[in-house]
Amino acid sequence: MHTSKESPWLYTISSKRKLVDFNFKEIWQYKDLMFLFVRRNVIAVYKQTILGPLWYLIQPLFTALTFTIIFNKVANIDTGTVPPFLFNLAGISVWAYFKNCLTGTSNTFSANAGMFSKVYFPRVIIPLSVIITNLVKFGIQLLIFIGFYVYYYSTGSQIQINKLIVLFPVLVMVMGLFGLGIGMLISSMVTKYKDLKFLIGFGVQLLMYLSAVMYPLSLMREKLPRFAWLVEYNPMAYVIETARYMLLSDGVISWPGLIYTTIVTVLVLFFGLLVFNATEKRFIDTI
Repeated sequence: MHTSKESPWLYTISSKRKLVDFNFKEIWQYKDLMFLFVRRNVIAVYKQTILGPLWYLIQPLFTALTFTIIFNKVANIDTGTVPPFLFNLAGISVWAYFKNCLTGTSNTFSANAGMFSKVYFPRVIIPLSVIITNLVKFGIQLLIFIGFYVYYYSTGSQIQINKLIVLFPVLVMVMGLFGLGIGMLISSMVTKYKDLKFLIGFGVQLLMYLSAVMYPLSLMREKLPRFAWLVEYNPMAYVIETARYMLLSDGVISWPGLIYTTIVTVLVLFFGLLVFNATEKRFIDTI
């Protein structure tokens, strides 16, 4: 008599899905695929360019130089004891990670419609791979920042790393999750409202100016107090300000602002996942 039980299925694919479905076990089972996407993203972006991965370094350096000339030399924005170029490079490097996470995940469905319609895997693997890919880019850009930091420090600049730097990885994680949440929301809406994708570039550029990337948050409160609330309600402003405080001991750290940022990040990520899961079931019909 055969008494052995039939082995269970490894995967079960069903049209009946929970509205909130973040299956960590399944994502872990597909981790090799996720890192394959990471490798593809890193290699494919600059594969047929002359300078290749050097663009990871050129873009923040030229942007920091441009900001230094326009905002510090022409507009006379004071950065205290911190060299203006280093001040701008810190803000731009941190901002670039968030921006790349947001823009990279905002076209998940439209960019991968062909693949999604042919093979099954947890769709959230794609935006997660974008977050990890941008983490690699961010690491490279941080090395450049460290190089300039050492140079300015050796020439006598009054700069120092704050002891709260040990919490910097937590700040980076908050940035990545915030960008992931917004990106999933936008990606889901783009499947139905195609013209939204044309507003993403403009919206991100405007958000940069409201995130205290090229000026201290205190300057906005001092010079334009009537409009300071536009910056203070932006979670990324507290992230940028905190990052500069950790890296350069410049400015102040706002714990209420960081608590506010964390709460907004959790809410945005939750609703982003909620809408992403709902869109996943029907986006093929509208894409």
